[in-house]
Amino acid sequence: MNLKKFSALLLAGLGLSLSSCDKYLDINKNPNNPDQVEAALLLAPIQNQYVLGIQFDARYIGSYVQNWHNATAGVVWDLHSYAVNSDAGGEIWRNVYWRGGRNTLNMMADAQANERWDYLGVGQVLQAWGWQMLTDVHGEIILKEAFDQDPNKNTFNYDTQETVYAEVVRLLQEGIKNLNRADGRVSTASLGRGDRIYGGDRLKWKKFAYGLLAINAHHLSNKPSLYKPDQVIAYVDSAFTSNADDALFTFNGLSTADGSFFGPLRQNMQAYGQGAFPVRLMDGTVFTGVRDPRLPILLAASGDGTFRGINPGAGQSTATSVPVPTRVPSPWGTQVAVLPPAGTTGKFIFTDKGPFPLMTYAQLQFIKAEAAFIKGDRATALAAYRRGIEAHMTASWVNVPAADRTAYLSNPLVVPATAAGLTLSQIMLQKYIAQWGWGFLEQWSDLRRYNYNPEVFTSFQLPTVATVNNGKPAQRIRPRYNSEYVWNLEALRPLGGLELDYHTKPVWFTQP
Repeated sequence: MNLKKFSALLLAGLGLSLSSCDKYLDINKNPNNPDQVEAALLLAPIQNQYVLGIQFDARYIGSYVQNWHNATAGVVWDLHSYAVNSDAGGEIWRNVYWRGGRNTLNMMADAQANERWDYLGVGQVLQAWGWQMLTDVHGEIILKEAFDQDPNKNTFNYDTQETVYAEVVRLLQEGIKNLNRADGRVSTASLGRGDRIYGGDRLKWKKFAYGLLAINAHHLSNKPSLYKPDQVIAYVDSAFTSNADDALFTFNGLSTADGSFFGPLRQNMQAYGQGAFPVRLMDGTVFTGVRDPRLPILLAASGDGTFRGINPGAGQSTATSVPVPTRVPSPWGTQVAVLPPAGTTGKFIFTDKGPFPLMTYAQLQFIKAEAAFIKGDRATALAAYRRGIEAHMTASWVNVPAADRTAYLSNPLVVPATAAGLTLSQIMLQKYIAQWGWGFLEQWSDLRRYNYNPEVFTSFQLPTVATVNNGKPAQRIRPRYNSEYVWNLEALRPLGGLELDYHTKPVWFTQP
């Protein structure tokens, strides 16, 4: 991997060139470029980079899962393909190995040396989260040799996804232990200096860790020998207890340098219009005439007031025969393929400040509902399903009016009157709605676990896939081009990574 190898070579070169200058270095420390940085100064940038990594790659994963599509017809991501010789879809990879990864190791080292067990625990949770995201997107990844500093090393070998899943569990368990510690220099005020997500609240970080354990364990639902629904439910019950625990990242939003990637200031979403699938879920098409009160909150109406969506790969015509008021708008509510006018504030989470959700109480309740449904405990499943819908509707960044919320939850076509009436499809579709616009990785994990089944994801229609797919939908994103296909090609060969349809190879967690 070029970034890691470059770092190793640079460090080795510096060591050789400066080995005879110890006394000089002792008296010439540069205060503006310290060789050690305290944990508090590293945490916020790490969090920021992980969030931006998700948002960067969401433009492509969001097309796979049909949150949105490009206004131009035939874009490869809408056809479940990929951009050749491009780093598109590789930002999480870049952040986990470089921007966030090495900084996370440095933060944990500083925390351990200074007995800041809270920072160490948060670092372990963040590292686990990074590995979980990366393996769920790419399948096999480099784990054991990820930060090898040997300057003579030319190939960085990949590890199985099963190995990565086990490492996520180990890190989370260690993180929880450290977050439980009250000795040393543990301090809420100190942790709060760097923590942009929870402001130094260790209890919420523990809940986040349990939520990630639930996600990790639940992804194994296709593996009868490994899947334990009771354990998934227990993890959820140890995680978030209300919307107050939601992991949200809020940006400063004052400029393109500190604004949300999704906000109008950064102008990254003008090519995209909402997908037709989420429109069908909320306009009454799928839920038998029941119009979801979240429709005007989450999605944007065309100029004539009608909610429309783009079908995958179809694009949107700009012909004069298609009037602007009937075209699908951008997530900001502005005209697609046109830069947002000055002063555009955006809507929903598509604003310069966000917030951008990372994990929510609603999301975890739907995981509990599905686990209970698989187990055969329909009563628990129905209760969690209803809580999931209500939690999403009452979240501060959604905020459905009380009367509309009550009417929707009282409709038996949405929430069955009896547990026997609940279906798997209802659970998965409501979970999809609750994750629209942010939960792309979990949505894609769900779709792949059920092999894009339209009987589960009602009305979900795969596009006519790209020629290189050999008729198959996307199952993973190829590793980052400028890291792996330029510098680490030989390590990809045994995996089949040189095949044009490698991105259609199913990942381990979806397999029996």
